[in-house]
Amino acid sequence: MKTINYGRFGILFVGGVLAVILLLTLRQGNPQDEGYGQVLINERIEKDKFMRDNSQSPFKIHGMAYSGLTYYEPDINYRVLAQLEPIREKKVRVLPTSDGKENRYLEYAWAEFILKEKKLNLLILESMEMGPQRGMLFCAFADSTSGRETYGAGRYLEVKKIKGATTLELDFNKAYNPYCAYVDSYSCPFPPRENILPVEIKAGERNYAP
Repeated sequence: MKTINYGRFGILFVGGVLAVILLLTLRQGNPQDEGYGQVLINERIEKDKFMRDNSQSPFKIHGMAYSGLTYYEPDINYRVLAQLEPIREKKVRVLPTSDGKENRYLEYAWAEFILKEKKLNLLILESMEMGPQRGMLFCAFADSTSGRETYGAGRYLEVKKIKGATTLELDFNKAYNPYCAYVDSYSCPFPPRENILPVEIKAGERNYAP
């Protein structure tokens, strides 16, 4: 194999190029994180338009004035990658709802993750109810902000079922209120007791103030 002799100038040149590349990388950060906050804000603007103008909005359906949703500022530290641990011996879980009814779910998996230097778990459930929601995953949680800065009965996270997946992204910046946070007549399942997290999740949707 032929040895390449860069010489003193060549070594300095190569070293300089590597230093510039490293500096640009540090300045740019993770390319996947670029524009994350703006994307999230744009999604919130679209949801605001839906709530204000769409005929399927709970405010339009019930003829209520709409004063706008409120959120925490986007914080990428609340977007975490969780390890997905399937539950082998699945049990039926019955969750009470805000209108005194019950919804049936099947245990699906545990999502294990680190947030604020704490190891946390969320129980992911699979809907057993008849209709379009049957078989879809469901994740409701409460935390130390619940009842103070956020809706007291907990918030929801959208999670997708991906066959064979061993990890799951949990983005608490996208945590949202169920419709019963705006209108009492809706039926909203409460989080299972396992999903009451012993930390403050200062991300996602806050209390709605009419």
